[in-house]
Amino acid sequence: MSRHVFTSFPRIGIRPAIDGRLGGVRESLEERTMQQARSVAELFAAELRYPDGSPVECVIADHCIGGVKEAADCAEKFAREGVGVSLTVTPCWCYGSETMDMDPHTPKAVWGFNGTERPGAVYLAAVLAGHTQKGLPAFGIYGRDVQAADDTAIPGDVRDKLLNFARCGLAVALMRGKACLSMGGTSMGIAGSVVDQALWEKWFGMRVEAIDMSEFIGRMNKGQYDAEEYDKALAWVKANCPEGEDYNSPESIRPRAQLDAEWEDSVKMALIARDLMVGNPKLAEMGLGEQAHGHHAIAAGFQGQRQWTDHFPNGDFLEAILNSSFDWNGKRAPHIVATENDALNGAGMLFGWLLTNSAQIFADLRTYWSLDAIRQASGQALEHPLVGDGILHLINSGPAALDGTGEQTDADGRPAMKPFWEISDEEVDACLKATTWHPSMTEYFPGGGWSTRFRTKGGMPATMIRLNLVDGLGPALQVAEGHTVELPGEVHDALDQRTNPTWPTTWFAPVLTGAGAFRNTYEVMNHWGANHCVMTAGHVGHLYLTLASMLRIPVYMHNVADDRVFRPSAWRSFGTADPEGADFRACANYGPLYGKA
Repeated sequence: MSRHVFTSFPRIGIRPAIDGRLGGVRESLEERTMQQARSVAELFAAELRYPDGSPVECVIADHCIGGVKEAADCAEKFAREGVGVSLTVTPCWCYGSETMDMDPHTPKAVWGFNGTERPGAVYLAAVLAGHTQKGLPAFGIYGRDVQAADDTAIPGDVRDKLLNFARCGLAVALMRGKACLSMGGTSMGIAGSVVDQALWEKWFGMRVEAIDMSEFIGRMNKGQYDAEEYDKALAWVKANCPEGEDYNSPESIRPRAQLDAEWEDSVKMALIARDLMVGNPKLAEMGLGEQAHGHHAIAAGFQGQRQWTDHFPNGDFLEAILNSSFDWNGKRAPHIVATENDALNGAGMLFGWLLTNSAQIFADLRTYWSLDAIRQASGQALEHPLVGDGILHLINSGPAALDGTGEQTDADGRPAMKPFWEISDEEVDACLKATTWHPSMTEYFPGGGWSTRFRTKGGMPATMIRLNLVDGLGPALQVAEGHTVELPGEVHDALDQRTNPTWPTTWFAPVLTGAGAFRNTYEVMNHWGANHCVMTAGHVGHLYLTLASMLRIPVYMHNVADDRVFRPSAWRSFGTADPEGADFRACANYGPLYGKA
């Protein structure tokens, strides 16, 4: 992976708990308990990857944990080994409050083996009660079917919960201690770009860094970027970023020399934005030691409009290319950059990347198109197996990652956005060829710049989310699973031409449930909490729900089936007949993960 904020990755700590009674009981269980821990470690190493593509590493306690002294030994080892996620496993009864993990900031779960010879499930219930009583929420993992005592296999339902917990716990641990970089201030009065430092500090364990956009023009004018890399990047752009039609009116068309200069400035801006986020040792060689450090930012936002874009090229190129899984240096992890400095959408993009290791689409949730409106606008009736009563138009003046073209494919041959190490060179080339770059509309962007245009391929399972801030409540999440839809060319053109044709489009059909906000597509649009959204490849709404519960963020709108929802066991204590209400009550009771709101 190319340069990023990570110098090391958090590990998953596995705590093999055991019945502490020596004299026959403990001795008979030592190997069986350790084998359970090793089996989980093997599963995680085989199935989970860090943002650089390397296998997730696990740390297993040096010995089984039968009491508080051994629990303390394990905690000391975990602190020394950089553990950020904690999983306790056992096939038997153990002493709950003596063996439990007491770290208040580490996501934690317990797998109690479902076997009747030794009651691991009884320990599970007992220790979860201890976690609930002490205000340390933990996820309970209990297999549906009874297993024989010597059965070391991990059942499918247990496997799913282990991986769900681990993915989300790692996302929490990967965020902690990093920064969000606000490049500029509030864009056009958009509430999401009024960056709330308490949100990032108390819910995510991160800090907010802020710079004025004059830093960009200062570095551009002084040549404070890697000139050699700039030449390489500009040559790559000329070879791989085809220009499309200029949709400006004749009096607004900018001369060729100016467009060429805008390309040059756009490439410089991309280099500078990345350097501001993660630093660049080349700057130290140039005598710019302070600038070489960057801001340790795992996410950022670029204000752009209007104080910058009235005078200088827009940020569309830097946002599109940094958010993508490739550039002139090859394939690499995305750098999360939110358009219009919408830090709330930036947080959602960060969640999606850390949960899936794939690039994210930033978009306006622009329009709901009913079937009748589509017929009136295009003259054609839309009949599509994935479409209920209409579709949502995801489009934005700021660009989405080029992965959003859908030119990558999953194992089933469907359009996808994949981790960079799974993307082929041919898929990179296809994403680039499917994207055209258009001179930005001068009336919107007097300073010039370039806008991307593509149309996301249909049939991609996808999840649309939005994190909102609510006065008196704090952060709250919305989640909508659905599919991308590919419209017939004439229908697409008729609808797309109603807005700015220089922007990327994704047609999205949510999965409808017939109830609440998902009783129809109009209500999904009508219930959305802001003008922006994030789209993640895959039906991963369940991961968003689990992550939100770890961070103590309630979810007030989702279409994830009940049997896929996985939250800490303590959430049941706040009501079982109304899971959404219980989620709100639990999150309010525990408060943000890293301190009082």
